[in-house]
Amino acid sequence: LILQRSPIRIVVRSAKVSMPLILGVNAFHADAAASIVRDGRIVAAAEEERFRRVKHWMGFPSQAISWCLKEASATLSDVDCVAINSDPNTRWLRKTAYAVVNPSSLPLVLERWARRSERTSIAEQLSQSNLPGRFDGSIHFVEHHLAHLASAFYVSPFTESSVVSIDGFGDFASTAWGHGRGDRLAIDGRIDFPNSLGIFYQAITQFLGFHAYGDEYKVMGLAPYGQPTLEGRLRETLQILDNGRFKLSKRFFRHHLEPIAGDSNDGVPRFKQLFSSDLENLLGPARRPGEQLQGRHKDLACSAQKMYETALFNLLRMVHEKHGSHALALAGGCAMNSVANGKITRISPYRRIYVQAASGDAGGALGAALHVAMQNGEPARPLSEQFTPSTRTTRTSKHAGMDHAYLGPRASPDEIDQVLKRYAIELTGASCSVEQVMDERALCECVALRIAAGDVVGWFQGRMEWGPRALGNRSILCDPRDPGMTARLNLKIKRRESFRPFAPAILREHVAEWFEDDDDVPFMSQVFQVREHKRVLIPAVTHIDGSARLQTVHRQTNQRFWQLIHCFHVATGVPIVLNTSFNENEPIVCRPREALDCFLRTNMDLLVLENTVIRRRKQASG
Repeated sequence: LILQRSPIRIVVRSAKVSMPLILGVNAFHADAAASIVRDGRIVAAAEEERFRRVKHWMGFPSQAISWCLKEASATLSDVDCVAINSDPNTRWLRKTAYAVVNPSSLPLVLERWARRSERTSIAEQLSQSNLPGRFDGSIHFVEHHLAHLASAFYVSPFTESSVVSIDGFGDFASTAWGHGRGDRLAIDGRIDFPNSLGIFYQAITQFLGFHAYGDEYKVMGLAPYGQPTLEGRLRETLQILDNGRFKLSKRFFRHHLEPIAGDSNDGVPRFKQLFSSDLENLLGPARRPGEQLQGRHKDLACSAQKMYETALFNLLRMVHEKHGSHALALAGGCAMNSVANGKITRISPYRRIYVQAASGDAGGALGAALHVAMQNGEPARPLSEQFTPSTRTTRTSKHAGMDHAYLGPRASPDEIDQVLKRYAIELTGASCSVEQVMDERALCECVALRIAAGDVVGWFQGRMEWGPRALGNRSILCDPRDPGMTARLNLKIKRRESFRPFAPAILREHVAEWFEDDDDVPFMSQVFQVREHKRVLIPAVTHIDGSARLQTVHRQTNQRFWQLIHCFHVATGVPIVLNTSFNENEPIVCRPREALDCFLRTNMDLLVLENTVIRRRKQASG
């Protein structure tokens, strides 16, 4: 890359070369993933966890790469470029300067330098992964936040917008912002290590007793049960600055003193304790795993969410003042904070936002590939031939947009037949009937009526979703009108905390009738308020504060899922179904065998595998 530098901005450009097949990779970090971009078109994208069956799997994503190559009908010999969403050689002057000023952090900087060999040995990793062909192409290292920004802007519906990336850390920065126009991304500024909103939120998540990687969504779900009574104390840990920036008070944290990501030989990401004893002196004792949630824990969750939102909106106001754009493309792990995202158009100057389906580090694999493609004159092409009405007029040849996330594996009829034969004994033992329904409308009408009757339905169809959300292809579906459904799902199906809410999937044309905001949210990336008079009608998807993290469903992008919800609407008058991920404390199911396994070990009533309907016969009472 040739970097053109000025006092306030870095504009990223490169010479154009022929590079039609690009493999994007997020490796040696949680949410390892791979993607394939050919001539600017996204061919495939998937997270390694779906194949390894380990949540947030970290390491080299050999199985995701293998599947992506197969989907592209290619081998490593056909790959022109591998794009990595990290540049281990970038910003070493900044890192060295920090170590000089903060000698206590020198061991941490040296450790990161020692681990750079992991990311620079990609060619060796490819050769050792038993993948078909031999890779003779080039390797491009794309700075972490640049990959995040590219993953959002280049598939957004915007021809120009502000771009913001916020996460824990990547390439010594936690935050980056700038402006996108056409095929160019300009990075205006960054917030460097050790200041990080992602670290702040993760530390509070650990403090509340949620120690698994990615548990931050539990804090979001818990927050509405509390009051922001601890916000004043938290301001001692996170300072909001007048220039849009923020600063952590280091005495409350440990990430600047030692490596926080532990070694993992089994692919499970593990993080050491991020907070110091000073945080317990400030807030009281940390909650121990399994300890009953108390009022102060709920208040802390609420206060942490409020602090995050204050810092976010302070940053967004500054970025908006620089560019004046009313559109925002948001990326990074913190872009998964759907509660804050839902308030952006109300509280900040922005009027339109776009969050890519996989905004976290997995999405960096796609962003790195798209960045290299765009720099080589290959603008992003549409994922579908038809566009949603709200975005059709804003798209150009360079911004075709990602209006769906169905980029993963699909199951062939033969694969489903083989799995059914393999599980024949188990299905008979579980008193299950198996039926083929080839007519799509009849299938949707049948399943909609079963949902309306109270059945819990496993719904498996088409290509698996890209990103952490089940969006109607690997979903568990239920009746949103049933006030007891939330408890039933959390206790007997998902086996998770009782305070966690479920999402409504709603026909796009009915959003304004049911929600106080009317916008496209195809990837469950925003939380809106349910209209007050509608809340009593859909209690299973309305959270305690009257909100819901919705998914808007378009006929153009998922015909069968739209048809199912439409049939439910005809039967009940409600254009919404409860949609949650098809899993049980595991990665979302990928293949039919995993769907059958999950169905058989939980209390689901119905499983739909494409056109195969498996029904568990209910035992007669008495």
